[in-house]
Amino acid sequence: MTELADGAQTVVSVRRRVLEIIASNTLYDPSRLRPESHLEGELGVDATTLDAILADVRDHFGPDVRLPRDVATPQDLIEAVAHATRAPAAPVNAVVNGGAGDEPRLDEVVLTVAMRHTQYRRDQLDLDAELESELGIDSVVLASIISDAADELGLPEGLASKLTVPTLRELVTELEAHRAGSGTSRPPTEPAAPDPVTEAPEPRELAVGELDPARPEPSTSWDDRSMRDFIDDRDPDLFSKARSFTSYLRGREAEHLYWYGMPLRSRCVNRARIHDELTGRTREFLMFASNNYLGLANHPRVIDAVCDATRAYGATNTGCRIIGGTNHLHKELEHRLARFKGRQACIVYPGGYAANLGAVSALVGTHDAVIVDKLNHMSIVDGCKLSGGVRKIYGHNDMRALERVLERCAETVRGGKLIITDGVFSMHGDVCDLPEIVRLARRYGARVMVDDAHATGVLGERGSGTAEHFGLKDEVDLELGTMSKALAGMGGFVVGDEEVVEYLRFYSNSYVFAATIPAGLAAGLIAAIDVMEEEPERLAQLWSNIRRLHADLTDAGFDLENTRSAILPIVIGDERRAMEMGRAVRARGLFCQTVVFPGVPLGDARLRVSVTSEHTPEDLALAAQIFVDAGRETGVLPASGGARREPGR
Repeated sequence: MTELADGAQTVVSVRRRVLEIIASNTLYDPSRLRPESHLEGELGVDATTLDAILADVRDHFGPDVRLPRDVATPQDLIEAVAHATRAPAAPVNAVVNGGAGDEPRLDEVVLTVAMRHTQYRRDQLDLDAELESELGIDSVVLASIISDAADELGLPEGLASKLTVPTLRELVTELEAHRAGSGTSRPPTEPAAPDPVTEAPEPRELAVGELDPARPEPSTSWDDRSMRDFIDDRDPDLFSKARSFTSYLRGREAEHLYWYGMPLRSRCVNRARIHDELTGRTREFLMFASNNYLGLANHPRVIDAVCDATRAYGATNTGCRIIGGTNHLHKELEHRLARFKGRQACIVYPGGYAANLGAVSALVGTHDAVIVDKLNHMSIVDGCKLSGGVRKIYGHNDMRALERVLERCAETVRGGKLIITDGVFSMHGDVCDLPEIVRLARRYGARVMVDDAHATGVLGERGSGTAEHFGLKDEVDLELGTMSKALAGMGGFVVGDEEVVEYLRFYSNSYVFAATIPAGLAAGLIAAIDVMEEEPERLAQLWSNIRRLHADLTDAGFDLENTRSAILPIVIGDERRAMEMGRAVRARGLFCQTVVFPGVPLGDARLRVSVTSEHTPEDLALAAQIFVDAGRETGVLPASGGARREPGR
C-alpha cells in the first residue's frame, strides 16, 4: 500500500512538472493545460518552442530520459518521463492538487501564479530569493501575483495595494494570515464625482509668467487611488477596468491635475503655444518638457533635408528593411551613426522602444541571464520579458548589488550574461556608473549594453554619449539609442561590432517584421548629425543652461537628486502634491512633465524639467521664479524664502 501511495505521488509530481515546463515556455497557465491537447494544433507550440520544452525536460529529469521524436501532446511527454523514472503514466484526469474539499497549499498556489507572471520554471523560483534583486519581480508584477493568488484562494480583493513583501515566502505567510481570518481588506475607494468643466467666454491671452486667475481651487476631497489600482481588475468583462479608469481620469482632469497629451499649435522651441483641451484656451508656455536638447528639430537644414528627400522618395517605404524597404539613405544613416559613435556598424530600428525589444530578445535566450538596473527604461524591461531570459535586477547604481547578482549568476546560469543600463536615467537625470559596470563585466564574463537615449547629444566632448563621457568607447559591447530626442527625428539604433549587428539584422523581430523610418526622416537625421558636428557650440550652450537652472533650483531648496544631465527632476514624493505643483506651474505659463506612477514608483512623484540649448537667460530666470512661486503655493517649499537666495540673483 505504501508503494502504491508513493507511486501515485510520483505520478502526480511528473505530470505537474511536465505541465509546468510546457507552461514556462508558452505562457500558458499550467493549471489550465490539458494533457491531451495537441501541442501544435491546439496550443500553438512550434518546432522551436518544442525543442526548448524537450531540452528543459531533459535538464530537469536527466539526460538519459528517452523522448519520442513525434511528441504530439503533453501526455506523450508525461508517459515518456514516467516510463524513464519507473513510474506508471498518469491518467488524463489525474488529480494534482488533492481531492475534493482539500485546501490548496499556499506555497504551490504562489509558485504557480509566480511562474505564470514571470515565465520562470519552478526550479528557478526560490521562495527565499529577493523579489527584485534576485528574481527581477518588480512592484507591478508583484501586484499581479498577489491579486491572482488571492483570487485563487478566495481571499478578499484589494490585497495587492496593501501587501509589500520582499520574498515569495513572506507572501505565503501574509496570505496565510488573511486566509486564517486575521487580515482585513480595505474596501475600494469610491471615485470623487468630477466637477463639470463649464463653458466660459474666451479671456485675453495670458503672458508667460502671469498667473491664470481661472485655475481650479484645490479640492477638499481626494480620490487616493493611483493608476496602479486599475491594473488587476477581476471583472469578467475585459473592459470594466477601462470604464473604472475613465471615471478616475475625468476626475483628475476636472481638477486640472492630469494634463497629458495637450496638442501643440506651434513649433516646439523654447516657447510653444499649447491648446488646453480642458478649458478650450490656447496659451504660450515656457517649454521645459521637450527632449530637443540641441534645438535641431527646427534647424532649417534638417527641415529642408526632410522635405527634399520626401519629395524625391515619397512619404514612406511601404516595406520592412529586408524586403523592399531599404533606401540608400538608410544605409548612409547607419554609416554616419556608426562613425559618430566610433563603432564598426549600426542597425536602425523603427523606434528606440523597438530597438530595445529587438536587440535584447534576439541576443538573450531562455538559458541566458539579463541583468538590469532597477530604474532602467520600460523598453528594456519589456525586451527582457520578451527574451524569456532570467531577469536579475540590481539596486539603482548599486555596484555591490550588481556584483552579488553576478556572483549568483556564475553559479546558476548556464548561458551568457548581458548587463543593460541606461546611460542617463530618464526620470532621474543621473548617469550610470559605467567604469564599475565594465570592470565587473570583465571579471564575471558578461557583455554590456548601454541605452544612450538621453545621453546621445548630451554627454561626452562631442555629444556621442556615455561611453565617450567616461573614456570607455572601446569597452562597451553595444550602444543603443533613439533618434527622437537630440537627433531630432524618429527611430532607434544599435551600434557595435559588425558581426553582432549583422546577427541582429536577421534575428531582431522588431527589425525584420516591421517597416522602417521613411527616407525623408533618414535624410533629416543625417543633416542633424552634420549640424551637431559642425556647431559644437550648441552642446556648450546646453551645458551652460543646465548649470544655470540647476544652481537656481538647488539654491531655492528643491531636491534634484543626483542629476548630471539635461534632465532636472524636482522630487516631491507625494502624488497629490506633485500633481498640484504641476498645476500651479502650468497656471503660471510653464509646461514641464508631472511624473507619477507608472513613470516612477508610488511615493516618488516629481516634476521632470528638460533643459535645451534654445532656452535664453531670461527663460531660465523666469522658469526658476515660477518653480519657486508654485512651490510656495503648494507647500513644496516653505512659504518664505528663508536664507535661500532668490533665483537668478
